[in-house]
Amino acid sequence: MPELPEVETVRRGLLPVLEGRRIARADVRREGLRRPFPPGLADRLTGARVEAIGRRSKVLLLHLDGGDTLLVHLGMTGRMLVGDAVLGAYVHDAGAAAPGSPHDHVVLDVEGGARVTFNDARRFGAMDLARTAELGAHRMVAGLGPEPLGEGFDGAHLQRAFRGRSAPVKALLLDGRVVAGIGNIYAAEALHRAGIDPRRAAGRVGRARLDRLAAEVKAVLGQAIEAGGSSLRDHRRPSGELGDFQLAWRVYGREGQPCPACGAPVLRVVQGGRSTFLCRACQR
Repeated sequence: MPELPEVETVRRGLLPVLEGRRIARADVRREGLRRPFPPGLADRLTGARVEAIGRRSKVLLLHLDGGDTLLVHLGMTGRMLVGDAVLGAYVHDAGAAAPGSPHDHVVLDVEGGARVTFNDARRFGAMDLARTAELGAHRMVAGLGPEPLGEGFDGAHLQRAFRGRSAPVKALLLDGRVVAGIGNIYAAEALHRAGIDPRRAAGRVGRARLDRLAAEVKAVLGQAIEAGGSSLRDHRRPSGELGDFQLAWRVYGREGQPCPACGAPVLRVVQGGRSTFLCRACQR
């Protein structure tokens, strides 16, 4: 599933083709994905100008001039593909489905000739409209904790959120109510850099180590965004290029390989049904 760096990469890729431009035509090709689309979605998008493109956790936010915001969740396999409306093809994405693919669910033809297509093979993504003024109450974003790259996320916040908690520190890092959208890969990588065992009870991690953990979360996410995210299976940038951050993983997906810090073999364990990776020598 695309995590925060992948979604932020998509957001940045859409800026030059969508922000400040009008949607000349919206083609909605099915009734919904994970959930039904809102009634009249095509008509409500056609003619709207995209004033800004934001992101909250793993949700893209297209703020429209009529006071609505289009929320887009990519799910497990969703992609926003940039092409040419005249050619009707993904001119930048040789690895995408062919034009007219049954996995193209929403197609936006943008003034100036660009085409943006929401393609989702497994149809676990979601798209909805909400009034911008009421956006914080929408089910896709309501109740989320602070953005990990924002000023509200630091060691003090983690200390408050973890106080008295016996749950593993990694489980709480993945709880969107504690912090929004870090993701499994990046939580494992940040914990390795901070020297914290992901299985340790969160309430037993001291403030100095939490300060370092918050800093490492910010560093890992920032580096992943600059690398275009991690491409495991489906993630591509809107340009069609793969992300590169998987080349910089220190522990994730490296079971049995030497830890880059100390040379001990990387261990894989399962937490909450998800794989996590750590170095028993470096992380305590």
